[in-house]
Amino acid sequence: MTKRYDLHLLKKIAVKIPLIGALLFGSILFYSCQEKVDLIVHNANVYTLNKNNIKATAFAVKDGKFVAVGGEELLEKYNTKKTLNANELPVYPGFIDAHCHFLSLGLMQSQLDLTGTKSFDEILLKLENFSKDNSSKFILGHGWDQNDWENQAFPTKEKLDTLFPDTPVVLERIDGHAFLVNQKALDLAGITTDSDSQGGQIIKANGTLTGLLIDGPMELISAILPKPTIEEKVKALKAAEAIALANGLTTVDDAGLSKEDVLLIDSLYKKGELKIRMYAMLSNTQENRDYFLANGPIKTDYLTVRSFKAYTDGALGSRGAVLKAPYSDAPEEFGTLVTPIDSLEKLAYRLSTSSFQLNTHAIGDSAVAATLNIYRKALVFQNDPRWRIEHAQILDTTDIKLFNYKILPSVQPTHAISDMDWAEDRIGADRMPGAYAFKALLDQSNRIALGTDFPVENVSPFATFHAAVVRKKSDETPEEGFLSENALTRMEALKGMTIWAAYANFEEDQKGSIEVGKNADFVMLDRDLIKISDRRILSTRVVATIINGNVAYSNRFQ
Repeated sequence: MTKRYDLHLLKKIAVKIPLIGALLFGSILFYSCQEKVDLIVHNANVYTLNKNNIKATAFAVKDGKFVAVGGEELLEKYNTKKTLNANELPVYPGFIDAHCHFLSLGLMQSQLDLTGTKSFDEILLKLENFSKDNSSKFILGHGWDQNDWENQAFPTKEKLDTLFPDTPVVLERIDGHAFLVNQKALDLAGITTDSDSQGGQIIKANGTLTGLLIDGPMELISAILPKPTIEEKVKALKAAEAIALANGLTTVDDAGLSKEDVLLIDSLYKKGELKIRMYAMLSNTQENRDYFLANGPIKTDYLTVRSFKAYTDGALGSRGAVLKAPYSDAPEEFGTLVTPIDSLEKLAYRLSTSSFQLNTHAIGDSAVAATLNIYRKALVFQNDPRWRIEHAQILDTTDIKLFNYKILPSVQPTHAISDMDWAEDRIGADRMPGAYAFKALLDQSNRIALGTDFPVENVSPFATFHAAVVRKKSDETPEEGFLSENALTRMEALKGMTIWAAYANFEEDQKGSIEVGKNADFVMLDRDLIKISDRRILSTRVVATIINGNVAYSNRFQ
């Protein structure tokens, strides 16, 4: 708290007691000469993550920036409006989720959550209960994963048709790359056995529709869904922000937004209605390309728009990831290209002469190889493009060497944990050495950006950290860890969630470490991620999330 003095009273004291007066006025003069700051955090265990990983116990913040990093001497050096005694708790740079779907997370809060369901019958029961309390013209759900069921065959629509003959039902698979819909939804979308399945699959059995749509044809269903209003989107964004801040996130990379949504988000920042920072990837649409390539990137204190998100293939769980050899559990399947190779090449060459980064979804080894080849040709004359391959889940080990300082891996460690029980069934033992190869990718590119892909996975950065470092489920299985040779060290995982993620966003000069001149974004936890036992990582809790030196979330401080 700022000190206040009654100068008239002090003058009287000085006249009567000259020595005390001299000392008091000297103290006032010293205090008035101190630089004023807005906040000092002290008595903390600070992981700065600066170039030399130097630790500190205190730092000062002014006008939303770190102005000093050091020890307890900062309390004497600066005149501060507010101090925060961390009581020796660990403090880290604000966490960055390098790949997520922020707006989608918010919108899904109003849908039926099917995550963790153990059978299709359980889903049907949830749908019946949900429909009783929901008057919507559509029943929307998300999060099912047949790989978690005893019967791992894809579900079909027959029971949906019986239960909901007149209400369209659309259930999105956990990876966002498949819909299960009923006949009513198929009819509204005009989907028949003769419909075009370009960029994906319309699954049939004995010549009839099963209700399962993978990748490209999902757009036919999306076109008939009610569009959220601006008010609903604003509500969704604020709901997603509350969840993210409670998890210690200070920046989110939303992987695929429209022009309309980006401009809405920008307007909310201008009105001060959002606190969390965002790095927005633009969906690869004609409208987005025409508008942003003509108008250029957006760069404000809170919003950066300077990248496009493209898709090479689909997801492994729905067998949409494109492989060099057939799926081991479906010998007739190779996966499906979502975007034709010539279209990706055209996009890459166009962006290579612009100010925009290209971040491409590629999961299967064939998709990753094709994307690497396109990048290498397009970036011949570029010095620092930092183009990203998002996911990079299944790699031909001979292709790993093609990553470099120009081509960065952006991975989601929790995918490895979610997939571990069935991944080898999908691709076979011979391809597993190149699966979820985080350490090999880091060794090749010197940096790796870590995200969650939420709401596909949990928002928690502690789940990300645990998956990257421990490579086990929450029950600590398997005992030896899943493909543990590709585990990251704790410091590597921490950097992947902070300074390396910032680098992948071209923002390492503004965030990602606690250093003078950078944004005062940091997080305080109830335990030290670097030192605690493996078993305690997942139960870590956020004490405070601070953005621009202001408390954005806390269960302890104001």
